Amino acid sequence: MKGNILLITTLITGLSAGLFYAWQVSVIPGTRKLSDLSYLESMQSMNREILNPWFFIIFFGPMVMMIVSSLGLFKIDHDHGFIWVFVATIVYIVGLIGITAFGNVPMNNALDVIDLSKLTLEQLREIRVEYETKWNQYHLIRTAFSVISFALLLWASKAHFINTNFQ
Repeated sequence: MKGNILLITTLITGLSAGLFYAWQVSVIPGTRKLSDLSYLESMQSMNREILNPWFFIIFFGPMVMMIVSSLGLFKIDHDHGFIWVFVATIVYIVGLIGITAFGNVPMNNALDVIDLSKLTLEQLREIRVEYETKWNQYHLIRTAFSVISFALLLWASKAHFINTNFQ
């Protein structure tokens, strides 16, 4: 049963890492080609629409499942899979949840309340440059941390299943 939980944890974390990676390599390059107004309007719209139950499952689910997996593996596999899952959990919480909560979300909230129709072209440009540069930096960091967390879970799965199959 513990192995199944670890597999589900790895799968859902892979989905999360995939979402952030796909955004990094497709949405960000695409939005770079938009005018300032179109970019800011697009970000406002995407930031509103992503707040849905499916996203929350993929965003918070890995954290919950990693904690469950860590607790389960601590009891039975302390020397093998546990440490990798524990490190993956810390990496995910700090690098993805933390960066999002204290970096991207405050920026999204600040952008959301701006009435873009009342701004000059120069004001739109200033807001975009400030927002886009920082937001993309935060996103790159959280993408890297989510991929690292996923890789650690893959390693944990390997360690756990080799250990349990050869005892």
